[in-house]
Amino acid sequence: MQLPSDARRVIIRGTSGSGKTTLARRIAATRAIPHHELDGIFHQAGWTPLDDEAFRTAVAAFMDDEHWVVCGNYRQVAPLLFERVLLDLPRRRVMSRVLRRSLRRAVLSQELWNGNKERFRNLLRTDPEVSIIAWAWTTHAQRHVEMSEFLADPSRPELRLVHVTTAARLRRLSDGLARTDSGGATTEPLPRDGSQQHGS
Repeated sequence: MQLPSDARRVIIRGTSGSGKTTLARRIAATRAIPHHELDGIFHQAGWTPLDDEAFRTAVAAFMDDEHWVVCGNYRQVAPLLFERVLLDLPRRRVMSRVLRRSLRRAVLSQELWNGNKERFRNLLRTDPEVSIIAWAWTTHAQRHVEMSEFLADPSRPELRLVHVTTAARLRRLSDGLARTDSGGATTEPLPRDGSQQHGS
C-alpha cells in the first residue's frame, strides 16, 4: 500500500498510540513539508485547552498553505480537515504502544508540548481526562466507529483515503514513503481486505 505520491495536504487520524505522530513526521521528512501536531496547538501550558474559536483560528492559519501534514482528532476543527490516512489498529496493538510510550515519557520526564509532561502518578488513573492510557482504552471503539462511518459515507467522495488496520501494513506504508519519493518502485493499492486505498 502507498500514500499517493502527489499528496501534499495529508491528514492522519487514529486513536492515541496508533502511530499518528510517528507517521506524520516521516511523511514530513521524506516530502519536505511542514508537520502540524494538533495536540501541540490545543494543549497550552499546564494542559490548558484552547477555546474552540482560538483553536479553529490557529488551524485555519495554515490550512491554505500548499503543503502540510497534520495529525490528530478534534471535532472542533473537523470541518476544516479532510482525512487521507486513517490508522485503525487493533486495541491490543494500540494499548501496548501507548503503555510503552507513556512509561518512556514519564521515566525521561519528556516534554510534549508547551512544557507539558506525562506524570507517573497519572499513568494508572482511571479518569481518561487525566490518564492517556485510560483515554486510549476508552476512545478506541469510538474512533473505530467514526472511521467506519466515514469510509462508508465520506464527506468528499473524491478524496483518496488510506485505511490501515494492522501494524504490518502501517510499516509497509511508512517504509514505502522513501521508496516512492526517491523514484523507486511502489506497490499497488491493496484490495478491500481491511487495508484499503479509496478514491482517485
